[in-house]
Amino acid sequence: MHTSQPKWFLLIASLPTAGATARMRLWRGIKGLGCVALRDGAYLLIERQGHVDALTDLAAQTNRDGGQAWVVDVMPRSVDDRKAFEALFDRSSEYAEMHAGLTLARKALPSQTPAEITKTLKRFRKERDAILRIDFFPNQASLDAEAAWADFEEAANAFLSPGEPQAQERPIPQLSRTDYQGRTWATRRNLWVDRVASAWLIRRFIDSDAKFLWLDSPALCPPDALGFDFDEAAFTHVDDKVTFEVLLASFNIEMTLGMEKLAALVHALDVGGLIPPEAAGFEAILTGARARLNNDDALLAEIGTVLDSLYTHYNKERTS
Repeated sequence: MHTSQPKWFLLIASLPTAGATARMRLWRGIKGLGCVALRDGAYLLIERQGHVDALTDLAAQTNRDGGQAWVVDVMPRSVDDRKAFEALFDRSSEYAEMHAGLTLARKALPSQTPAEITKTLKRFRKERDAILRIDFFPNQASLDAEAAWADFEEAANAFLSPGEPQAQERPIPQLSRTDYQGRTWATRRNLWVDRVASAWLIRRFIDSDAKFLWLDSPALCPPDALGFDFDEAAFTHVDDKVTFEVLLASFNIEMTLGMEKLAALVHALDVGGLIPPEAAGFEAILTGARARLNNDDALLAEIGTVLDSLYTHYNKERTS
């Protein structure tokens, strides 16, 4: 049975020796795409969505910069040649470097402030995403690095948000909002993404007269309070849903475009996943507010305004 082989492209480029800016622009382009240099001026790349267009743009830019560039199709003539091509794209060294950095960074976590931990998380997430984007042939090194990243992210989040709940496996009951009015809701103090967003959701869409208790420990939750976002709480992580998403499902809150995007943002920042463009800005605002306010009622009021604005902005996207 015939099996189609992937296409390969070769960018052949030369630039005037004096063109330092043009050389840097070309170098950044081929590095960002994950090309492999066969020799100076010859860069190999496998076919992926957008690759041929990006290479064509690089060639055109090189020509505009006074150089000469072409994009040509290449094909390995044998299985051994194909394997040799693939071996050129082995990212084991990059993964090993990241793995070593994660090991050192994890040891440093106990001595770091929340802001420093957040900065380290963002730096390694950016580094990991950059390698994954150009890792066309994942191997054991990528699996090992991914496991190291997951361990580091879990450890960092444990320092940022002690007592993070473990997901439960159970059905999510359908509840009536009319039965949950004027109640006392309780969660761990020093609010972070899921807790502050859940508190906003409760007061905005479930119980407008909600009163909140910020607990030093989940064990201190009064029996008549509705706990959220800690182990054994009335509302907490279930299966792959974070507390914010469990509240949405429990009370059948309308999933407008704005709510869908807020849920995706909270999920990604709390447990990982596809990071929305606004996530970095929201995380920075929340980090700064936590450092500045030192009061969860004030934090909820301030971040609640940000969530109101995001919700309104997201809902307008469909009509714009």
